[in-house]
Amino acid sequence: MNRLIATTLLSGALSASAGLALAQGQHEREPRPFSRPTERVEARLAYIHSALKITDAQQSQWNAFADGMRRNAAEREKKMQEWRAKMTQRRDEMAHDQSKREQRRPSVIERLGFAEKMHAEAIARLNAQLALVKPLYESLSAEQKKVADVVLAPQHRRGGFGRGHGGGRGMPWGRA
Repeated sequence: MNRLIATTLLSGALSASAGLALAQGQHEREPRPFSRPTERVEARLAYIHSALKITDAQQSQWNAFADGMRRNAAEREKKMQEWRAKMTQRRDEMAHDQSKREQRRPSVIERLGFAEKMHAEAIARLNAQLALVKPLYESLSAEQKKVADVVLAPQHRRGGFGRGHGGGRGMPWGRA
């Protein structure tokens, strides 16, 4: 009986220390391959170029589209790095300052203002994306447009349209 209790206590202690080590290591782990937008953009562009079968006559519109996609990826990556640095700084401040841990919840006005800012940024990104895609799309043949309607469609992930309802279901470009 004592052996059973000792084994149970030992396994519990080991589990707790392993969990603590995992929690501490989460912030220091290596990034996953292709987790950065600039790593993914070239593979995505190669796929789209191949799927659309871009002709020599369409190459100038393709180049403008591809350059814009690369710029957008670089901007997204820069914003991600800034956000990570901000979160690391905030986490360090909270670890060293008890008063920062007890911050108040933002007011409804502050939360609505934040939501308004996020939506305005999303609209700006959509407008930039439309400006990139439209000239290329207009240069495509009818057969290429059918392919473009699939490979150039917005890719909404968790947190996008249909949040909590299976992703993009119900949207014209969503997966059914």
